[in-house]
Amino acid sequence: MPDTSAASTEITADTVAHLAGLARIALTPEEIGSLTSDLGSILTHIAKVGEVTTPDVPATSHPIPLSNVTRPDEVADVLTREEALANAPETTDGMFRVSSILSEEQ
Repeated sequence: MPDTSAASTEITADTVAHLAGLARIALTPEEIGSLTSDLGSILTHIAKVGEVTTPDVPATSHPIPLSNVTRPDEVADVLTREEALANAPETTDGMFRVSSILSEEQ
């Protein structure tokens, strides 16, 4: 388990200013001070949650197990090309004709 001691999770104004620079966010000194306090509080709460985790309780991301609902592929009668194109506004050479969305340069 990662170290959640105060020394490793301390947020300083320099840390906030550095992170803001990496994110290209301009912060005022007041905003840096506020975020330093807020982020420090968040890390303290996360550390408290980490204290109650036990190895016999599995980590979960969802309270209810998830499963992918799929059906097996089955061969069936499908539309013929003529049936599929019957209601198309425009067709060309047995295919749907659609307007171009990219210019020739792209």
